Amino acid sequence: MQPQESMLEVKNKKNKLYIGIPKEVSFQENRIPLTPLSVALLVNNGHDVILESNAGQAANFSDKDYSEQGARIVYDTKSVYHDADIIIKIAPPIMAEIELMKAGQILISALQLATLKAECLHALMAKKITALSFEHLRDEGNTLSVVRAMSEIVGATSILIAAEYLSNVFDGKGLMLGGITGVPPTEIVILGAGTVGEYAARTAISLGAEVKVFDPSIYKLRRLQNNIGSRVFTSVVQPIVLEKAITTCDVAIGAMRAEDGRSPCIITEATVSRMKRDSVIIDVSIDQGGCFETSEVTNHTHPVFRKHDVIHYCVPNIASRVARTATYALTNIFAPILLDIGDQGGIKNVIWQKSGVRNAVYIYHGHLTNKHIGERFTIPCKDLDLLIVSHR
Repeated sequence: MQPQESMLEVKNKKNKLYIGIPKEVSFQENRIPLTPLSVALLVNNGHDVILESNAGQAANFSDKDYSEQGARIVYDTKSVYHDADIIIKIAPPIMAEIELMKAGQILISALQLATLKAECLHALMAKKITALSFEHLRDEGNTLSVVRAMSEIVGATSILIAAEYLSNVFDGKGLMLGGITGVPPTEIVILGAGTVGEYAARTAISLGAEVKVFDPSIYKLRRLQNNIGSRVFTSVVQPIVLEKAITTCDVAIGAMRAEDGRSPCIITEATVSRMKRDSVIIDVSIDQGGCFETSEVTNHTHPVFRKHDVIHYCVPNIASRVARTATYALTNIFAPILLDIGDQGGIKNVIWQKSGVRNAVYIYHGHLTNKHIGERFTIPCKDLDLLIVSHR
C-alpha cells in the first residue's frame, strides 16, 4: 500500500471586472440595471464601473449619485464599450451599439425574441460575444427571477393605472377604485392567473374592489387563491360567464401570456362594444398581441385611446412607468451575479456552476447555444456544456 497524495481544492483567482453601463437608446426605456449602492458594493469588491453620463437620469439617479459611490462617469458611448469587459444594459443592443463592442466582450441585456433581428445576432456572433438574456435567468427556486420581479411590479401598477383612468382627472367615470361603506365596490375582471394576475388581484382586493379572475388552467387558479390567502371569484374561461363579467365590470385587465408566439385574444370587439361607458381596459399582454381584439400598441406619451366609449391603456413597457422601483428590483438580481463572476474567476466558472445563469446564455464565445433561436433563424446551434469544457 503506497501513500497517495492528497488533492487540495484550488481556489479560483479573483478577477477584476470592468463593468460598463451605457445610456439606453431604446424608446421610453427609463430603467437602469444597477443602483448607486450596488455600484458601491462592486467598487468595494475591487471592480471598476464605467457609466455613461445621464444613464440613470430617467430613473432619477444623477451622475453625482454614481460618482460618489465610485463609478467613473464618461461622456460618450464609445468610451463605455471600449473600456468595459462586461456590458450590462436593459434593452437589447441595436446594430450601432454592437459595432462599438469589442471582440470577446460579455453582454447582459434583454433578448426580446419577438423583435430579434438576424443581422444583430450574426454581428454578436462575429465579434465572439458571450451574451446572456436576463429574461431567462433563474434563481435557486428555478423561477425566472427578472420576469417574476417585473411581473409583480406590472401587476400592482396596472391596478393603480386603472384607478387613475376611472377618476375625473383623466375624463373617466369618476369612480374611486375600491369601495367605501354603503357604496358598491368597483368590479375588476382579470384575465390570467399568472404572476401579473396574482399581484393585480392582491392590489385590487387590498383597495376593496370586487375581483374576478379567469384562466384556462385550474392549477393556476388554485395557486392564485392559495397565494393570496383569501377566497376570490375564479373561473375557467367559460364564454358565457366571461362575457357577462366583462360587460358589467368597471376595469378589465388582460394578463394572459403565451409560452411562444401570440397571447390568446379571448375578448372580441363585439364584447368590448357592450362594455359600460367609460370603463377601462388595461392590456398588459399587448407586447404579445393583446387579449382584447380592440387593443392597439400605445406609449407612455400617449398611453390611452377610446374605442366604443371604453378607455384602452395598451403600453407594452409598464415597468418603465415606475423606473426607480424597477431598477431596485433588477439590481437585486444583477449585482450578486456580477460579484460571482469576479469571485469565481470569470463568467465561464459561473455558467458551469450555476444552472440558473447557464439557462440565460444564448451566445458563448460567438457560438449560438439557444436551440429556439437556432430553429427560427436556421443557424447551427452548439451544446453549451461541451463548449465550456472545450474552453476550460
